[in-house]
Amino acid sequence: MGEGKPAQLPLELPLEPRLGRGDFLAAPSNEAALAMVERWPDWHDRILLLIGPPGSGKSHLLSIFADRASALRIDGANLPSLDALNAAAPGAVAIDDLDGLLDETALFHLLNFAVEHRVFVLMTARKQPTAVEVRLPDLLSRLRRAPVMEIGAPDDDLMLAVLDKLFRDRQLRVEAPALAYAALRLERSLDAARAFVAALDREALIRRRPVTRALAAQVMERFAASGSVAED
Repeated sequence: MGEGKPAQLPLELPLEPRLGRGDFLAAPSNEAALAMVERWPDWHDRILLLIGPPGSGKSHLLSIFADRASALRIDGANLPSLDALNAAAPGAVAIDDLDGLLDETALFHLLNFAVEHRVFVLMTARKQPTAVEVRLPDLLSRLRRAPVMEIGAPDDDLMLAVLDKLFRDRQLRVEAPALAYAALRLERSLDAARAFVAALDREALIRRRPVTRALAAQVMERFAASGSVAED
């Protein structure tokens, strides 16, 4: 048997993403949407739709809005009944992931409730709804009337800032070349950044090595196979 030290088995401790305003990294891709959220309640319309690709920060902005407005937080797959809405009497509602909508009638009733009771509503989705996804004509009409705020994919500078923050959240010291290497090659998605940092943290712990560019490159190979690396 070899006398080398056995690999350290990492203890999986899931890190909940920090979704406060101080944790949000502003960038050209999200500055207009952030400004609208921070302008609340000075909105021209009370029902708004926030769209953007997966991992672009929609849920983070929705959380900031929910905190500011003391909003009822729900997701598209689990909408409350009209009776539950009347009982809760919210002044604002934050609906995450309309792409997972299961009950179109419940959403139609919720939006009608919001109009009748002057309730603020912020919803997130990957893209604007179409007649293919939404079969209820009255609901589609109401969704199409909602002003749209759009978040773009993170640029290189934002990816670099996100990676740096994620490593600092894990109290990891990372060489600058490793950060730059990852920021240029990862898929332009905050979710991809989180997954990469978690994988790199785990690998460094198993090998008892610092996070270097060489180690980042090895972990990046796995991401290339999974499609989470941006094309050159």
